Formats: sequence, structure tokens, C-alpha cells
Amino acid sequence: MFRRIDKKMTFPEMERTILSLWEKEKVFEASLEKTKKNKPFSFYDGPPFATGLPHYGHLLAGTLKDIVPRYWTMRGRYVERRFGWDCHGLPIEKLVQDELNLKGTPEILKAGIDKFNETCRSSVLKYADAWRTTVTRMGRFVDFDNDYKTMDRPFMESVWWVFKEIWKKGRVYKAHRVMPYSWALTTPLSNFEANSNYKDVQDPSITIRFKVAGKSDEYLLAWTTTPWTLPGNLALCTGPDIDYVKVKDKAQNVYYTLAEARLSAVYKKADDYELVEKFKGSALKNTVYEPLFPYFKDHPNAFRVLNDAFVSTEDGTGIVHMAPAYGEDDYRICKAEGIDIVDPLDIEAKFTSAVPEYEGQHCKAADKAIMQRLKSEGKLIHQSTIVHSYPYCDRSDTPLIYRAIEAWYVRVEDMRDELVANNEKIHWVPEYVGSKRFGNWLKDAKDWNISRNRFWGSCIPLWICPDCGHIECMGSIEELEKLSGKKVTDLHKHNIDPITFSCTAKGCKGTMKRTPEVFDCWFESGAMPYGQQHYPFENKEQFELGFPADFIAEGLDQTRGWFYTLLVLSTILFKKPAFKNVIVNGLILAEDGKKMSKRLKNYPAPEYVMENYGADSLRMYLINSPVVRAEDLKFSEAGIKEILKSVMIPFWNAYNFFVEYAITDNWNPEKDHITSCNELDRWILSVQQSLIKEVNIQMESYNLYKVVPAVVDFVEDLTNWYIRRSRGRFWSDAKGDWKAKQECHSTLY
Repeated sequence: MFRRIDKKMTFPEMERTILSLWEKEKVFEASLEKTKKNKPFSFYDGPPFATGLPHYGHLLAGTLKDIVPRYWTMRGRYVERRFGWDCHGLPIEKLVQDELNLKGTPEILKAGIDKFNETCRSSVLKYADAWRTTVTRMGRFVDFDNDYKTMDRPFMESVWWVFKEIWKKGRVYKAHRVMPYSWALTTPLSNFEANSNYKDVQDPSITIRFKVAGKSDEYLLAWTTTPWTLPGNLALCTGPDIDYVKVKDKAQNVYYTLAEARLSAVYKKADDYELVEKFKGSALKNTVYEPLFPYFKDHPNAFRVLNDAFVSTEDGTGIVHMAPAYGEDDYRICKAEGIDIVDPLDIEAKFTSAVPEYEGQHCKAADKAIMQRLKSEGKLIHQSTIVHSYPYCDRSDTPLIYRAIEAWYVRVEDMRDELVANNEKIHWVPEYVGSKRFGNWLKDAKDWNISRNRFWGSCIPLWICPDCGHIECMGSIEELEKLSGKKVTDLHKHNIDPITFSCTAKGCKGTMKRTPEVFDCWFESGAMPYGQQHYPFENKEQFELGFPADFIAEGLDQTRGWFYTLLVLSTILFKKPAFKNVIVNGLILAEDGKKMSKRLKNYPAPEYVMENYGADSLRMYLINSPVVRAEDLKFSEAGIKEILKSVMIPFWNAYNFFVEYAITDNWNPEKDHITSCNELDRWILSVQQSLIKEVNIQMESYNLYKVVPAVVDFVEDLTNWYIRRSRGRFWSDAKGDWKAKQECHSTLY
């Protein structure tokens, strides 16, 4: 009935044997076949990029995504587990740019969008085989053969359907807004993308004087940390209720106006100035001043003082320099005052011929020359540096700038209450991530910039007539084929953009062309519940049975990413959340608390860990850690050794103990199994039933971090109490002890 254990075999060797068995016998497929007529348990797999090798963060998420579906399969539910691939967006574009040695958008256009996109297509799954190998080695049951890819035509068509539904609800609009902008990738980003990569940097901190028009010796003092925005200055702004003063600078024999609260920041000693006048900021409104630079000196309504309550006296001078092309408040206030933007930067954030002295220079690189010029002209009165936290592009690792960009938006701000209400229907683990971190983000949700000025992505399906402005939105391939009379085989930019058709507006004879932007890839991620099923074109009943998803799991950073976009789109489309339960994991750091770095080699490779300690030990180590409670984990090889030493080996020794004595005593469970009346036997069986109950409770509450401790406690009870206290009964050769042995064997079995 039983085979003796090969004591030379290691845990990794046993795991490889099991993996071979699973593959040979098609065990995963058999589990699906066995349960396919049962009630479904739906699970969404957030798609990773295959542009790099899987790391511990992926292995952790994959383990969570394996444990929960396995549990519900054992409870009799049908759990489809399709692997997904995120194929579009900036990660692959950046890699291909480097591969083709293309410096930026102009060079991509010159090389040809078709060549660029087809290179992206051929490169996007570069590491897919490595992913499959590693994920399989971790013991995860997932369907790689029936995977979904965001670049496949069915997925992309469902994205069009999602957008058309939002369009029909009147939630899509195009507008100029100040957005985080990646000049390295020549595209705006959404606010939640810009919030993912902040760095402490040094920037200039300068105070400039603006000459009051018609006054030979009166100036307004303003402050900025972005000298490159000064050529685009069109206004100054004061707080209407803030106290301002005019002072006589004794050293320079001129008059400066600034906030009273900032006097000590500008003057080290009170003896350096003489107070002349005090007044509210409202008194300064519409004061005209002379432009710092001559470039836009004739701009309508410009070069005057405006008022707004956003001005503070926390830093600077209490007078804010306004360049409406480069600041959200600047844009809002100037637009309300009828001051149109000027933006003398090209798509790569280099100055254009509108500012001839700095033409061709990158805006940040021009800071030094601009400050030197202001200093030589007597307009720079103070210069230092400031260290502050600044957003960087997560893909190119270059500093972002903020600039007014015309883009397509989904209106979200008016549905904050609805988003909050749907979020309250979701069971979050841990709870505070949903109620606090995510909930607070939703309460301040901004309209979503969904367009990107890029190439490899799902095309925004809007065709616009340049003559009359009429817009047609496509919700399917069939709609486009009907209007254009052309067969559509691929939905990428280089194949879609050439498709035009006659304007559908009455009386107009113009030719409608597609708007050139592609979707933010986060829009695709949020649309994955529909795209993976090609809904509503196929699998309608299957989709509706599994929506919302019973379970998803991803990292803490997805509160402003995938979790958010899933919720926004499902709320607009179906007025419900896209998922019912979510486990949020934290970040895995190196043992020294720093970010894991291949360059620094500050962590052991996953392959090394699995081949030395086994994937089971790694899985248990990850799940029995703070990381499944959305906290950070300092990865420790010693921690995996401890799991091996205190749990895996004792449990395996317990099994070995049982097998040895069952073989020695020729015990057969089919004829020798009996119910024991022994108190120790009844105790361990009772403990086991308590364990089963506890595991079920915690698994169905998605508290995985409470499961492993219960298992560990049970292994302790089994090995150090039950077996240790029962050895005499196993060892006894006295006559009449066969019943006692039967009880021991039956209990341990």
C-alpha cells in the first residue's frame, strides 16, 4: 500500500517529479473538466508586461492568484484561469526605440510607424517562454494556451465597444488641460502614472523683480523654481485677502512689493528696508507690469496682476509668476481672465523659434542661461537651490514637466459619490487599503486623460471631419467596414489611420479621418474583463455569469492603477464594481530595505531559491509574511531556511514516520482502519478538524496571512506532541497491542 521514501531526494527534486506528473496526466486540465458544470468562481488575472523577466513581486502575486483559485476548485467551483499579457504602451515602445536607435518621435515618424509597430509586435512577448517556465516552476495552475493578449483583434474590438458605450453616455470630451508630460516619450501621462516615481532633486530657487508699468523705481517680487517657464510668463497673481507691503530697499533705492509674511525671507535684517505702505492683495489686481522678455509682449490681456485664493505665503514672496501653459492653477486663472496660453516648446520640450535665443535647447537645460540673462539685466535679486520631491517618468526615468496639452478625457469628477458607493461593496484585504488609501483617492478623482500621442496601442476610434467638425465613434469593426467600405484585419495605428470615408453629416462633403491618438494602456487594463471574453461580440452568457469577478489580487501600487480603472469603467458601464474581493500585497524589498536591484545583486535569484529550498518553501514564506497585508517585506533567504527547518522538514518527517511503521506493521487502510477511543488520538483529530474549520473561515474571508500560522501550529502539535507522545504505541511488540497500533496508524493516516 505504501512506498518507502527516498531519503536522498530533495524537496526541489520532489517538486520536479510532481510537475512532471501534472504535465503527463494533464491534472490542471482534468480539474477544470471535472468542475466545468459546477457554479463558476470568476477570477481576473491582471496582465503583466512580458518585456522583462518575472521578479519576486510577480511570483508573490502569482502565488496569491494560485492559492485562492485552488481553494475554490477544491470547494467544487469551476475556476477558469487564463493568463493575460499587457502588450501595448510605453514599456515596449521604449525598448523598441532603443533597439532601433530612434531618439524620439521625429525619428520614429521618419523610420515609419509601420516598421516601428511591427517591431513592437514581434518583440512584445520576448520573455513569454521564460515567464511560462518560472510560473510553472512555482507550481501555479494557469492556462497559458488559452491566454489573452491586449494586442489581439478581439480584445481591441471590445475596447472599442467600451469606449463607444462611454461616448454614448456623453462622458468623453477633448480639452486643453495641464498634464504631467513625458518629453522623453513625447506624450502626456495620467495623474496616477505621474505619482508613481518621485525623486528628491535639486532645482534653482530664484526671486525676480517685475517692473511696474509707468514707474521707474517700483517692482513686484515673484519667486519660482522653474526658470525655464519665465519666457512664457503672462501674468502675476496675488491672494486677495493676503496682506502685502510696499517697502523701500535701502541698498538699491527702489520699491518692492511682496507679502508681509515673506519679508523675513527676503530681508535678513529689518534695517535693510523701510515700510512704505500696507494693503490687501485685492488692491493689486490689474496692476500692469513690463514683460520680463520681449517674445510675447503684445499678447492680449496679459502682463497684469490677477487675484486668486490659491496663493499662499508658505514660501516665495506671496506673488506667483504665471505661465498658463505650464501650471494647472496658472491655466485655470489665466483662462478665466481671457489670457490664452503660449507654449514655446516643441514635443521634446525644446524651445522653438518663438524664443530664438534658446531655440533647440531643452527647457530644463536652458535654466542656467535664462538665470544668467536675468542677472545681467538686473532682474534677478536672489538665487539659491532647493531640494524637493519631483515626479519622474516611470518608463524613461526622466523628469516630467507640466504643460497644457489637448487630449481626450473621460469625465469622472461628477461620479465620485457613485465610485465611493461601489467601492464600499468590495471586500478589501487589508480593509484599510480600500476604505482609506483607495477610498480617499476616489473622493478626489480627477477626469481621466485616456489619450496618448504614441504609436503602439489601441487606436481611439473617433473619425473627425476637418470641414464641419462632425465626429463618428466606432464601437465595432463592422461599423468601420460599413462606413469605409474597406476590410479591417488589424486595429493598430499604421493599418487604421489610412482608412477614411465621406463625412456623414448632412450637407457636408468633407473626408473624415481618425484622431491620431492611441489609448492610455491603463484604459485597456481596465477593459480586460470585457476584452478577454471579446464581450459583447462573443461569450455574452459566460461573461455575465462571471461579472463582477469573485476575486482579484495585485500590488498596493494598483490602487491608482488597475483597481481604479477597473472600477471606473465598470461603474460607467454597469453601475457596479468589477470585482467583489481583492487581496492587496505590499512591496518586496532587498534584505537591506532597499529596492531589489539586478545591478547591485542585493537579493538571491528566484531560480536559485527554488532549486535550493523548493518553490513550496518560497510560497509559504511569502504568504506567511506582512507582504500579504499590503506591508513591505525585506526578503530574507534565512526566512526561507526557517520555513524549511520548522515546517516543511518536520511535516515530511511525520509522513516518513507514518510510512515506515505502516510498512513494518503491514498496515492496510482498506481492512485495518478503525475509529480510535484513545484520548491522544481523539485530541489530534479534534485539532485537525479545528484546523479545517479555521482554514475555511480564513480562506473564505481572503485572510491568507491567518492560514499559514494555523497550519504551522498544527504541524507543531502533530510532530512535537502527538507523534512524540505516541511512539511507544508504534514501537510496542507486545501481544494484544495490535488494536492500539491500528488506532495509531488509523489516526496518523
